[in-house]
Amino acid sequence: MIKTEPRLQELMTRLRVLPGVGLRTAQRMALHLLTASHRNDAHELAQALQSALDSIGNCRLCRMLTEDDVCTWCRSEERAEPAQICVVENYGDALAIEQTNYQGRYFVLQGCLSPLEGITPKDLGIDLFIQRVQEGGFKEVILATNLTVEGETTAHYLREQLAGMQLKISRIAQGVPMGGELGYMDGPTLGLALLDRRDCSH
Repeated sequence: MIKTEPRLQELMTRLRVLPGVGLRTAQRMALHLLTASHRNDAHELAQALQSALDSIGNCRLCRMLTEDDVCTWCRSEERAEPAQICVVENYGDALAIEQTNYQGRYFVLQGCLSPLEGITPKDLGIDLFIQRVQEGGFKEVILATNLTVEGETTAHYLREQLAGMQLKISRIAQGVPMGGELGYMDGPTLGLALLDRRDCSH
């Protein structure tokens, strides 16, 4: 990083914790916020961040972000499939799934198993998840962790923990995305698509 004023350098360093923000982007953001015409915006941003940190926590049932003890989605009596619970890695994944017609409950792991980074089942609240499944009257668990090595490892671990329970365990489909052309797909992706093929006989 270019040598500059210590507090400006500290601001740039802190901005780099944001996803997708590298050195150059952090520099642009910091300089933008400190420009005279944008300092009021910077103060408002700082206040909004502090307010969020002070008031937003995690739902005690699903670990979703919420200002209350129990989040809106867990409290809702209008969801059509309350016997389904979808396990996701983070809040953003839940928001993405909400764009579909999914009408069940959620559980947010806030990460995935990663021995190299020291992330264990305890860090992901898996004991809380198992308790929720046992006490919640669910009939189906949908494993919607990301299709990465860590995500697959987490899904496998969850399947093991749920073994023996009287419920359906499903995994989100993998393979060719909507609009994808087979000629551009790699072998492993096409292989997963074939394994997850659907019966179209009827």
